[in-house]
Amino acid sequence: MSTISMRKSTLVAVGLAVAGTMALTGCKNGNEDPAAPSAPSSSAPTGAPASPSAGGYSEAPGGAASPSAGGYNETSGGTGGAAGAAAKPGQTFKLGETATVPFDSGNTKGGTIALTVTAVEQGNPADLAPLNLGDRVKGMVPYYVRYTVKNVGTVDLSFTSVSHIKGLLPDGSEAQGVSVIGKFEKCKEESLPKGFTNGQTQQECAIALAPSAQTKVTGAQYWNNPYMSKGKELSWK
Repeated sequence: MSTISMRKSTLVAVGLAVAGTMALTGCKNGNEDPAAPSAPSSSAPTGAPASPSAGGYSEAPGGAASPSAGGYNETSGGTGGAAGAAAKPGQTFKLGETATVPFDSGNTKGGTIALTVTAVEQGNPADLAPLNLGDRVKGMVPYYVRYTVKNVGTVDLSFTSVSHIKGLLPDGSEAQGVSVIGKFEKCKEESLPKGFTNGQTQQECAIALAPSAQTKVTGAQYWNNPYMSKGKELSWK
């Protein structure tokens, strides 16, 4: 997976409220696992910074999620079932359906979230202007993958980040993504807040780029552990 990164040193007036690092992200190789950010200070921007490496986009591994003692529920159905009935690796959902997902992030272990991709919305190429990506995104069209995270387990998920969401093109291939440190008002992706315990819910968003106006982003995938292997991702279409 290739990565293009740059650092912005000034505030921008439209959309991006806090300047920082952005990155264009390409195809994953199945081994990346961005770590959750530590508890932010009052002055720190939300979100986890992209960290380019020689092998592509890579950050400290967050550790593998462990299924319940009974393993994955093989008959959980299209909506992923209630908490404790984890979605099967490779399972496909309709937009608006919910998957119950075991969730580990950094030092936070044993969590469970209900993950729902609610919509894939087409944006305008002009939306990307505040990111100063120039020719890197020439001809591309942004889409906003909107999803909901609900804590349905017993572990406090404060300050963790559920960011392993990518857009899908009609042929099933991965759309290029954009990671932004700071607030991009068109599509906010933030760490879970303090006190994110059972029953707490947060709306999230991921940016996906269609290569042209003739190609649409039509779905989404979640690829955190234990769904990182090729063909094991959870999909919404």
